[in-house]
Amino acid sequence: MRYHFSGVAGQGMNPLAQLMKAWGHDVQGSDRSFDQGRSLDLAGRLTAQGITLLPQDGTAVRAGLERFVYSAAVEQDTPEVRAARDLGLERLARPALLAEVINGVGTGVAISGTSGKSTVTGMIAWVLRQTGTPASILGGAALAGEGIAGCFAVGPQDGIAVAEACESDGTLVGYRPAIGVVHNITRDHGELADLRSQFTTFAGQSRLLLVNSRCREATSLAAGHPRARTYGIVGRADYPLEIVSVGPDTSSGVLGLPQGDLTIHLRHPGAHNLENAAAAAAVCIELGLAPRAVADALATFPGVARRFDVVGTTDTGIRVVDDYAHNGDKIRAAVQAAQAGADRVIAIFQPHGFGPARFLRPELRELLPSLLRPQDRWAYTDIFYAGGTVAQDIHARDLAADLADTVPGVAYVPRGDLLAWSAEHAFTGDTVLLMGARDPDLPKLARGIFDLL
Repeated sequence: MRYHFSGVAGQGMNPLAQLMKAWGHDVQGSDRSFDQGRSLDLAGRLTAQGITLLPQDGTAVRAGLERFVYSAAVEQDTPEVRAARDLGLERLARPALLAEVINGVGTGVAISGTSGKSTVTGMIAWVLRQTGTPASILGGAALAGEGIAGCFAVGPQDGIAVAEACESDGTLVGYRPAIGVVHNITRDHGELADLRSQFTTFAGQSRLLLVNSRCREATSLAAGHPRARTYGIVGRADYPLEIVSVGPDTSSGVLGLPQGDLTIHLRHPGAHNLENAAAAAAVCIELGLAPRAVADALATFPGVARRFDVVGTTDTGIRVVDDYAHNGDKIRAAVQAAQAGADRVIAIFQPHGFGPARFLRPELRELLPSLLRPQDRWAYTDIFYAGGTVAQDIHARDLAADLADTVPGVAYVPRGDLLAWSAEHAFTGDTVLLMGARDPDLPKLARGIFDLL
């Protein structure tokens, strides 16, 4: 078939476009970041695979195309969407096409949850690669050091496919996987009451359901499921996890199996990463992989890009970390992992959009007073704007003002002043933690902070 991907540079979009091309379809795409001269490495990679890249001004959408796939970041009044509507093209949100892939392969694995999906998917991808197991992988974050957007591999159409299944736009209900994972359900992209029905449907349509025993919302889905198994650190899980150590640079735990305990060592800190590893190990074992081979592969897992990604430690002993955290649970996990390895954390948070900033505002107002230690520092910087017609009716200084009277270490710092602010506040033994989603220039900012320090 002939596809057009609108927003093809997106972390979830470009692996899917690459898979369609690898499976023999004609694929073209557009992205405003390419039009603005950004993400050129990714543009080169897509072009090298035979994907045609065109301006995102509406001219690329013309007769002869059959399917129009769009990113959640693409507004419904763009010239491309209007052109697709006028031509009567089949229009699919990216997750709808992703669900088609998972539902149509021999063994589809869908990783859901409001936090940890990219890392769990990356861990599974790494284990499958290290054990020589053919599979298609469609993840939202590249493995660390691989320098591409998205975690991607091509496997046979009748084989294994592993993908993140996101609840953000209501399409979670379209998945019918052989193995469905519900890692957690917390307030993200919507209120809990609005998310429950989606996850309930997803769980019911999963032939085998794996859920995190620490999350009550997740375990409630397993109660009436004919084939449900639990993993985690709480309760009598089918795959019980015992935490041994969580930092500052590595973590370890023991996963209980019927054939004996399996020790897991990770090159990354944090209890949340051990939970991620338990989910990945459970999936891989259910796929038939040998437990020892799974643990050996996890011990060399490089991580995924921008998930507690240590840029480096300066000669003066200041560690700089880049992280994708953008909701309450992710921020808590990133900050706690940083706190485990530093007496003081210098945190910088860039909200990833005006709508997300409005949504997250009350949660951050409640979270930060209990999360930050008296010595920690927190800077809100300017809200990321990717373009479009979104209402710009909130500012990062509003978020900082919410805590001005209760958390003296919180401040608003303009994006252009972050380097100087970091240099002023960071001292030997500190960890500078940069957090935020969507903005492709955040890794460059983290590197800039490190170089200056």
